[in-house]
Amino acid sequence: MDILILSIATLIGLYMAANIGSNDLANAMGTSVGSGALSLNQAVVISIIANAAGAVLAGSYVTNTISKGMIDPTLFSHSPNDLMLGMFASLLSAGIWVNIATYFALPVSTTHSIVGAVIGFGLLSVGAGAISWGKVISIAASWVVSPVAGAVIAGVMFYMLDRGIMRSNDPIEASERYAPFLIFLVVIVLILSFIFKGLKNLHLHIGFIQTVLFSMPVAAVAGILGRKWIRGQMKPSSTPFFASKDSSPVDRFFSQLQVMTAFYVAFAHGANDVANAVGPLAAIFSVVKTKAVALRVEVPLWMLLIGGIAVGGGLLVFGARVMETIGKNITEINPLRGFCAEFGAATTILICSRLGLPISTTHVLVGAVVGVGFMRGMGSVDLRVIRNIAYSWIITLPFTVLLCMILYKALSFAMASIF
Repeated sequence: MDILILSIATLIGLYMAANIGSNDLANAMGTSVGSGALSLNQAVVISIIANAAGAVLAGSYVTNTISKGMIDPTLFSHSPNDLMLGMFASLLSAGIWVNIATYFALPVSTTHSIVGAVIGFGLLSVGAGAISWGKVISIAASWVVSPVAGAVIAGVMFYMLDRGIMRSNDPIEASERYAPFLIFLVVIVLILSFIFKGLKNLHLHIGFIQTVLFSMPVAAVAGILGRKWIRGQMKPSSTPFFASKDSSPVDRFFSQLQVMTAFYVAFAHGANDVANAVGPLAAIFSVVKTKAVALRVEVPLWMLLIGGIAVGGGLLVFGARVMETIGKNITEINPLRGFCAEFGAATTILICSRLGLPISTTHVLVGAVVGVGFMRGMGSVDLRVIRNIAYSWIITLPFTVLLCMILYKALSFAMASIF
C-alpha cells in the first residue's frame, strides 16, 4: 500500500513540476524567445540546465512540512494521514490551476497556487484559526510589490539605454562605449545573486561587504575583457553566439546580455519554485516512512534533480503559449527591451530577497515587461492582456482554496470508504 501511495504522490508531484515549467519557467525565457535572442529549442536546453542547477545547488534540502509555514504541522501530530491527504490535494489543486492558466496563456504564480491550496485543506482540517493570516496578507502584498518593483527598475533601465544608445547619432559606437559598464552591471548582479542564493546550501557565511568587495573587481575585469568579445559578436561577418545571423549589431549586443540575465532568472526559479512541487512530495514521503509528522523534512537530492528536469520538460511540451504572452502579446519585444525586462527582474529579485520583501518571480517579470512597454507609450501595451493577467492573479488564491477543499473532502471520503 505504501508503494502505491508513494507512486501516486510521485506522479502528482511530477505533474505539478511540469505545470510549473509550462508557466513559471516559460516566463523566464519568454522575452528571450520573443526577441529572437533564442530559438525555442535553445531556450528549453538553457532553462533545463539553469533550472536543474538552481534546484540542486540552491534549492531547499530541508523544507517546512507545510508550504511557506502557513499552518503549524504539530496540529497534525495525531492524524498524519490528514496531512498526507492535504498534501495530495494541494499538489493536485495547484497543478490543475496552473494547467488551466497555461491553457489560456496566462502567467500565474505557482507559489501562490500551492499556498492557496494549503489554506484550503487547512480550513477543513484544522480550522481558520490555525492559518497564519499574516503570511497570507504578505503574499497578497506581493501582488503590488513584485510587479511595481520590476516595472520601475526595468522601465528606468530602458529609458536610459534607449536615449543613450538607440537615439544617439551612432548606436553601434554607443553600444561599444557602454558595453563595459553594462557587462559590469550584469556580472555583478549575477555574482551577488549566485553567492547569496547559490551558496546557501554550502553554509558559507559570506557577509554583504565581503561579497561586494569580491564582486566588483571580478565584474570590472569581465567588463573590460567582455568589450572585445562583444565587438567580435557585433561584426556582420561573425556568427553570433545568440541572436540570428541577420540581426543588427546592436541587437546582437543586447541578445548576449539578455540571455545571461535569463539564465539567472531560470536559476533563481529552480532555487525557489521547484520546492513548490517537491516540498509537499517530500512531506508525503516522510509521513509514509515514519507514520508521524515532522516540523521540517529533508528533500533528497534525487527529488530536487528530478523535479528540476520535470520543470524543464513542462516548458518543452506546454510552455510556448505563456512564452508568447510574455514575449509578444503584452508589448513588442526586441533584444534591448528584453534585456531591460530580464535585468530589471533579476535585480528586483536580488534586492527584494535581501530586504526580505515578499515577491513572486512571475509577477516581477510581468511587471518588468509592462514597465518597458509603458516607457514606449501607452499605445504600445495591450491593456486587454494585462487586464486578463491581473484577473488571473486575483483568482489564483480563491480558486485553489476552493478546489483543494473539494479534493481534500473527496480524498478523505475515499480513504474512509477504503479503510
